[in-house]
This record gives sequence, C-alpha cells and structure tokens, in this order.
Amino acid sequence: MRLVIARCQVDYAGRLTAHLPMATRLLLVKADGSVSVHSDDRAYKPLNWMSPPCWLTEGDGTWTVTNKAGEKLVITLEEVLHDSAHELGAEPGLVKDGVEAHLQKLLAEHITTLGDGYSLVRREYMTAIGPVDILCRDAVGATVAVEIKRRGEIDGVEQLTRYLELLNRDPLLTPVQGVFAAQLIKPQARTLAEDRGIRCVTLDYDALRGIESDEFRLF
Repeated sequence: MRLVIARCQVDYAGRLTAHLPMATRLLLVKADGSVSVHSDDRAYKPLNWMSPPCWLTEGDGTWTVTNKAGEKLVITLEEVLHDSAHELGAEPGLVKDGVEAHLQKLLAEHITTLGDGYSLVRREYMTAIGPVDILCRDAVGATVAVEIKRRGEIDGVEQLTRYLELLNRDPLLTPVQGVFAAQLIKPQARTLAEDRGIRCVTLDYDALRGIESDEFRLF
C-alpha cells in the first residue's frame, strides 16, 4: 500500500463531475489498483475514489487515474509532504462473531425467508472491496445483495451501499437491489437504508434454527 500526504486538488470526470479544491489530503494507492482520497474528518469514507480495474499514470505534478469506462480522477499535486510504500501481506479476512456467521449460513439455507421465489447464487460473493454476505436472485431473476448483521447500524448500511455501487457496474449483474438483514435494526439505520432504496429485514434467529417463535419475524 502506498501512502501519500499532499496538498492537492482533485477533479473527477465521468457520469458526473466533481471538484475538490486545493487542501492537504491522504492519498491511498492499494495493491488492487484502487486509488482513494481521504480527509481528516470523515472516518473511513473517502472524499473520492476510483475502484479497480483502473490505471494510475503519474506526470509532472499530476496523477491521472482512468478506469475501463474512461472515467478519470485527476489529482493535481502542489506539495508532497509524505510518500511511503508498505507491504501488508495476505489478508486473513474478517472473522465474524458466531451469531452473525450462523445467521448468514441459516439465511442462505432458507433464502425464501426474504420472499417467495428467491434463490441463492452464493455466500461470500467476492468483490474488489470485500465479500458480500449473500448474493441471490428474486422471483423475477433480479440480482439481490444481502448484508447481514447481528445489530443493524448505519455503518452496515454504508457498507452495503458501497457493495451495491460496485456490483451495479457489472453488466452481468445490474440492476442489483439491496437487502439489509439483522436481528435488530436501529431506527437511524432503517431510515438511511430506506432512503437509499434498500429493503430492511429483521431476522428471527430462533425461527431460522427451526424453533417456533411468537414474535413477528419480518418487517
């Protein structure tokens, strides 16, 4: 991974245009080819980025990142304050807690919990930014990406949003709808998900394990 801290201006030209004026930012260039631009005030989410496959060309004070669709991220460097590269090694992957991992397995085995006619494509469907918990198809054959959490919070909705943006670039999958599934979904997370067109499903763990429950299963 290459880490560059620089005063820079960023311009994006593609399906829309975006401009970040000159300021000090962190630029991340990962081994998968992705390039992302970060500030110091929004946790993990970049200000702008280009997902792989893409190509970085370095000129005199300018980086140009181009993807296969011809979209460009142009970074104009005024001053480089730090530039280093680090080998992170193989990523062992996220180890989920037992309940969350079991929920994924159970839901995959009983995928019609999400609706009649649903069929499983696969669990842990890999993308360039990580695995989607479940990829499936609905009754009419449309692709659905499912993110599963024990407790559904805003960061889980953001994670699913990033997966959907990437998956919808694949002509073999698009259009891809999202389902945010959890044992408990916080009101703020539900509001954000529904605003983004993501369906929320509350999972009854005992019911999925085959134990009868008097509680309402789906919302």
